[in-house]
Amino acid sequence: MADKNGFFDLSKTALTRRTALKGLAAGAGLAVAPGFVRYSQAQSSAPIKIGFQSHRTGIGAAYGRWYEKTTAAAVKAINAAGGINGRQVEVIIEDDGTDPGRGAEVVGKFATQHKTDIVFGTLFSHVVIGSAPAAGENKMPYFVVSEGHHVASTKLNRYVFQPGITDVKSQIQSMAPWIAANAGKKVTQIFPDFAFGYDHRDYLPPALKAQGAEVIAQIAIPPTESSFTKYFPQIPPETEVIYHVMVGPAVLTFVKELGEFYGSNRPQLFGFIDSLEATDINSPGLEFLDGSHFWEGSPRYAQPDDSAAQKAYRAAVGIDDNGAAVGDPKDVSTAAHMFGCWETLYVVKKAMEDAGYKGPEDRAKLVEATEALTAFAEGPEHPQGPKTFNGKIHQCFGIQNISKVEGGKLKVVHKTKIEDGLYEAEGDYTTQAL
Repeated sequence: MADKNGFFDLSKTALTRRTALKGLAAGAGLAVAPGFVRYSQAQSSAPIKIGFQSHRTGIGAAYGRWYEKTTAAAVKAINAAGGINGRQVEVIIEDDGTDPGRGAEVVGKFATQHKTDIVFGTLFSHVVIGSAPAAGENKMPYFVVSEGHHVASTKLNRYVFQPGITDVKSQIQSMAPWIAANAGKKVTQIFPDFAFGYDHRDYLPPALKAQGAEVIAQIAIPPTESSFTKYFPQIPPETEVIYHVMVGPAVLTFVKELGEFYGSNRPQLFGFIDSLEATDINSPGLEFLDGSHFWEGSPRYAQPDDSAAQKAYRAAVGIDDNGAAVGDPKDVSTAAHMFGCWETLYVVKKAMEDAGYKGPEDRAKLVEATEALTAFAEGPEHPQGPKTFNGKIHQCFGIQNISKVEGGKLKVVHKTKIEDGLYEAEGDYTTQAL
């Protein structure tokens, strides 16, 4: 049965007793997600095979788990509606350990062993950067759901796309005016010491300078750090705003220790939600966050003005009004990022249909068809909001949400516009050979 808006028929499945989970491949790290099917039919009706490069272990594990849940829900909806070009979609999962070297090996494995049509799903930017050369060498379309500027910088290769989630450069540019006008003019940055953090390091200062504000200190912290108190004395006393973005399993420790360091007398806080993803905002020790602000891609908490498409999406991926797994309030989602998996899969669907994609021999056509896309309307396929797409830099642009911690929840207080985050292209992937 379809959801009440008629968007997704999630009760149907293409599974039969004969085809369900048939021929599961053996091998360490390999899995077929729930609801995904292997077929032993003729090539014309064989499934579209998507290699999902998942952070099942390592510092990205919380994201990887919710990326898998979102991907499973999207594929279920796509298959229930007839699949792609009349073919069902199958997802094959390999764990990259949130490690760049292992990531490259996984991409190669998808190309040579599993012979997938595309590779999809990578989040952590150092893994994307480490894996991208393997995608280019194998001429494997690589659809990442990251945020770093690495794709849009055009420093990777023509086979790498980021069409379902915006990049840090655009996000910062969109939100800098609000930060300068509402939080303060003297900003100290705290960021993870790897590629994703370097985007924040590099793009926040010029964005704030254009608004009459300045970054007075930058503090890089290893993403595997487990205690942070030793870094906080580096924060200048004249700081008006602490701009923080941390990642990994120690994010709860980071925000707790920050609160213990300052007590009730703290500068304004503006955090990228990465510092709190998969973490209950009502955890003991986080009371000091009340009144602070966070960036969110897609809001964790249901909002009063949520669209019908947003409500249907949340139901499909299984999160409640607080952004936790339905039936388990302690299982907090990575809502601000995982929508990108849903939306990217629908971009892949559109591009494959435009290209008349039949198999790996059509990968070049798929690349060109993706580059020809220009805009994605808000709706069931893109519930986070409308987006434009620049095929020259393989990057989408969309809206951002600034939310305030209020009453133990995140309430959206400002939405940016697409044009707030637009910037000049730094190169053109379409000039590269396929």
